[in-house]
Amino acid sequence: MNTFGLLLGIATLFIIGLGFVWVIRAEQRLGYLWWPYFMGFGLLLIAASLFLRSDWASALLGAVGASFVWGSTELKEQAIRAEFGWFPFRAEKIEPPFAEVIKKWPAPDL
Repeated sequence: MNTFGLLLGIATLFIIGLGFVWVIRAEQRLGYLWWPYFMGFGLLLIAASLFLRSDWASALLGAVGASFVWGSTELKEQAIRAEFGWFPFRAEKIEPPFAEVIKKWPAPDL
């Protein structure tokens, strides 16, 4: 019996669940302007997963990277939800490096 798929599915479900939490917390503390950094980090994790020998490590790192890429597209929507009062809103956020440049870019949307 091969349980690789079942266990990988459960682990991926857990990773996706944590993705919801980090998106809420990241937007609350940092703001949505950090999306390029989260997307870049996720893409780096996905690229790194290509070079791992272990199937487990490669699959889990790829899932974490994909969660970061997805989360980077959700930061803007989470900011809107926080402004509506659906989630805690914090006005004091940490500005990312190159914030003025990032403000000119359209936030990604899936």
